[in-house]
Amino acid sequence: MYISLWGTGNMEKTKILIVDDNEGVVLFLQMLLEHEGYEVMVAKDGREGYLAYLLFEPDLVITDIQMPVKSGIELVQLIRHRNPGVKAIYMSGDPGRFRAALEEEKDRYHAGYLTKPFSKNELITSISKCSA
Repeated sequence: MYISLWGTGNMEKTKILIVDDNEGVVLFLQMLLEHEGYEVMVAKDGREGYLAYLLFEPDLVITDIQMPVKSGIELVQLIRHRNPGVKAIYMSGDPGRFRAALEEEKDRYHAGYLTKPFSKNELITSISKCSA
């Protein structure tokens, strides 16, 4: 997916930051999204994810919820102190524990949510919804 800037034909890739402590998930998502035309940066936990956000300034953050150091929800809240409009998609294999926080994120910020495992189509659809 590409976004046209100023209608000049100058094209810039949508930038996505993926944050997850599972290296296999990160590598799979990175390859899949780069193949789809996105510019991707990855991080292994919330602290590294925040530093990556500051350096990369992504259009979208896709983050696992349960991670060491800082959860995905804490990460996005920290990012929102700098950029209240940041778009986010949360991932978890155990959504029940976080239902209230995820509902608030969905209602207030139109955040997306994916239950692991999820399909490529579910991921691309969530990205499209967040980008709309």
